[in-house]
Amino acid sequence: MSLDLVDHTARPAVASSHSNEFRSAPTMTAGSVKLVIAGPVGAGKTTVIRALADGEPVSTEMPLTTGPMGDKTTTTVALDFATILLDDGVPVMLYGLPGQDHFGFMRPLLLQGAAGAIVLLDGSDPTVAEQCTDWLRSIRDIDGELALVIGVTKSDCSDAFDIRLVRRAIRDSGVATVPIMTIDGRDRQQAAHLVRALLVAAASHEA
Repeated sequence: MSLDLVDHTARPAVASSHSNEFRSAPTMTAGSVKLVIAGPVGAGKTTVIRALADGEPVSTEMPLTTGPMGDKTTTTVALDFATILLDDGVPVMLYGLPGQDHFGFMRPLLLQGAAGAIVLLDGSDPTVAEQCTDWLRSIRDIDGELALVIGVTKSDCSDAFDIRLVRRAIRDSGVATVPIMTIDGRDRQQAAHLVRALLVAAASHEA
């Protein structure tokens, strides 16, 4: 797994409900923290939420109307939801955005009040750079100040994947430096790195 955490000076404290995988940013010690996972169909948003969830997540998956995409036969039509309880008692509420464009009306509703968003991309998709640009612009159009991190799944499934193309897409989108990491979305520890990075980025935005 590769990890870019550029220009983030805050260091979170270890926190988890049943392991030492999650870290809460120092400024987020009261109430709850809302984070959103966004990205195209097939990037693994539901998989990441299931890996992170302390209990069974709420999911609104339905069969793909266009037929299976490889092993994927369902897609999120409204939202996914799960919680992570930090060791200081603060719940992190995770919301998964539907990836299909015709559910785009859900994006401003679910992004409202969020401390930050994880943009999850499919590294095996030859259009991953274009997907990155589209999702960054979509989120920035809704909230131009939202803290962001980017996670790339399935990067080992394509010899053509080049993380430099994703970095270039970030620059071309006019977005400031964003942490990027490649992960296996099924792995709880790797998925937790996304949450840690986003909490740090969100704390930096508040500073």
